Amino acid sequence: MPGDEAEDLDGLIRRVDPDRWLTSRFIADPAARADVMALYAFDHELARARAVASNPLMAEIRLTWWREALDEIFAAGPPRRHPVAQSLASAVQRHGLPREPLESMVDGQIQALDMPAFDATAAGRWAEAVESSVARLAAMILDPAARAGAAAPAGHAWGLALLKRGRLAAPETIAPLLGHVLAEARPAALTLGVAALPAALPARLARFDLAGRTPGPLRKQASLIVAVATGRI
Repeated sequence: MPGDEAEDLDGLIRRVDPDRWLTSRFIADPAARADVMALYAFDHELARARAVASNPLMAEIRLTWWREALDEIFAAGPPRRHPVAQSLASAVQRHGLPREPLESMVDGQIQALDMPAFDATAAGRWAEAVESSVARLAAMILDPAARAGAAAPAGHAWGLALLKRGRLAAPETIAPLLGHVLAEARPAALTLGVAALPAALPARLARFDLAGRTPGPLRKQASLIVAVATGRI
């Protein structure tokens, strides 16, 4: 992937997803970090497809466009002339990423189109389909030897935190579920190893959401440093 594309996606994620961008600073390998940025940018594009569309039909058309982009990527043909599609294609090729979790991300967003609000079941299903898949893929990129599924509960927790932040589910609905999933994520993350741990780091920040706190960047960074030093999210 050309260096300017990597810098553009890094800047995009820093602007639209500053918390997860902050966790990516703990990825030591610049090439792996760029590939994780491509994955996060894909996640952003899918969420944006829902956010900017004027109605569910238009959102589904946008999401179908990304599903077709995956068709091209996994057919080993030239990817669409879109920086995220091109960067994602490079990451898939370099790391041998499977299609299933990427497809799950698209499916999760489509299934949520008719949900103005999420109950506990829908919230858990969406977070698992979308953000657990992101965390699994990030772990695969960072350490091919890691048990990538160990990052999935952390992604699940992060997805629930996003729903809480966006007020897409009632806090009294999300908080108990988030607490339960975080309790699963902590021991699972301990098995990831140093290289893959950044895939689970967003869950460390989800702890603030569970507590109803909104710390500044320095407090978040300090919390992440502790997590990396101890291996405990």
